[in-house]
Amino acid sequence: MRPVRTAARAMLASIFVVDGVRHFINPDSKVDTARWVLDRVGPTLEKTDPRIPTDPRTVVRAKAASDVLAGLALATGHFTRPAAALLAAGLLPTTAAGFAREKQPTDLLKNLGLIGGLLLAAADTQGRPSLRYRTTHAVDRSSRAVKRAAKTARRDAKIAAMSAAAARKMPG
Repeated sequence: MRPVRTAARAMLASIFVVDGVRHFINPDSKVDTARWVLDRVGPTLEKTDPRIPTDPRTVVRAKAASDVLAGLALATGHFTRPAAALLAAGLLPTTAAGFAREKQPTDLLKNLGLIGGLLLAAADTQGRPSLRYRTTHAVDRSSRAVKRAAKTARRDAKIAAMSAAAARKMPG
């Protein structure tokens, strides 16, 4: 299954790397979409942290750079789950803007398909148990070991008490 995962991650990441480079070099093609999103969330961003850029060209370039970096991480198998989650989160505003502005339904469906694939990649543990699973089972194993040790200690204490009582009854 590993070669399939590797190829699928590379194919999924390719659109983000190529489009990211393209939009980093020429951000003007996405400025209108960024402006539409920033008109809605810009005031909240400015209140939250005034250092966050609200200039559409800067935001497009920042998103393009993050798409390239996360796409390369996903394609190469490094930090695949966080990279896929970052790419999916970055695709949500674009999809919402396209849906609200009634762009091509094909673009909307393409973005929804990409989000679905990224969510699968973000949830994929590559056949290994997740951290939550390992932690839960480690706790269960530990609690069973503690119960077993307590039961053994009670049994040993009972045997020791019986031995001491028998020793007191013996002459000498």
